[in-house]
Amino acid sequence: MSAVVSSAAAAGAPERLSPRPLLTVKDMKGRADPDWCPGCGDYGVLNALKQAIAELGLYPHEVMTISGIGCSSNLPGYINTYGMHTLHGRSVAVASGAALANHEMKTIVTGGDGDGYGIGGNHFVHAMRRNLDLTYIVMNNQIYGLTTGQTSPTSLKGMKTKSTPHGSVENPINPIPMAIVAGATYVARGYTGQIKHLVGLIKGGIMHKGFSLIDVFSPCVTFNHDNTHDFFKQRTYKLEDRGHDPRDFHAAMDEGYRWGDEIPTGLFWQRDDLPSLDQLEPVLAEGGALSRRPLGVAPELAQRLVRELM
Repeated sequence: MSAVVSSAAAAGAPERLSPRPLLTVKDMKGRADPDWCPGCGDYGVLNALKQAIAELGLYPHEVMTISGIGCSSNLPGYINTYGMHTLHGRSVAVASGAALANHEMKTIVTGGDGDGYGIGGNHFVHAMRRNLDLTYIVMNNQIYGLTTGQTSPTSLKGMKTKSTPHGSVENPINPIPMAIVAGATYVARGYTGQIKHLVGLIKGGIMHKGFSLIDVFSPCVTFNHDNTHDFFKQRTYKLEDRGHDPRDFHAAMDEGYRWGDEIPTGLFWQRDDLPSLDQLEPVLAEGGALSRRPLGVAPELAQRLVRELM
């Protein structure tokens, strides 16, 4: 988008370009409309993400949104950015390639607790270990919603579902301390009933240089009748209201393990002294994004390689 010429320049004064115009939340609307159940927490994540991108002054061509499979993973179709709807549990793997191919673009991964912490758990852990410059927003509804209500990796022990009619006997994953010890350099938790707070957490994650996890309580109103909006409204509190220091590792771990009558939300952990992978990779140090560089092989050889792979 071209810059706007000021009125002074139009009047004959020396030309001075004004800042590029900011987009609104409406400008971030995708071509498709969400088909989530009425009351689904994922609407809150979508609205918060659109608002965060608009407030940061980013344009759609500067953002890539990538997802896997699940109710929440339909999100890239509902937002006006570059987007990819990939395979179940493989969103972080695809995003890793996209982020390294064009490290000048903001890469955001959206998905659910089953997609990210279950089948995609291996990619999740190693992306944090490598401190890839990604923002991973996990809509954690503590159940498999798309397949009509089975336990997920974050379902609480004892939870009764279609797959566990007598109550789950498994201990759930706790993504907050898991992310901290695995190497993520920005670890936060939000709740879709607190949109303003969630917008701030997402903005912080997008602007952070390194792997950002934002675990979001996003209640499934259809299949999870345990972890409802009322459940979280009565229990959640904001870490910043209690003076939490997100650079205190031990405090972050202690808060990450807190669960019960009180459940913390906010920024648990942040460190800025650990370079992201693209900052450490010599190939990316000079010459800009790989996606904008010459291919480096003769056109006829490139065509031959493509034909062999088709």
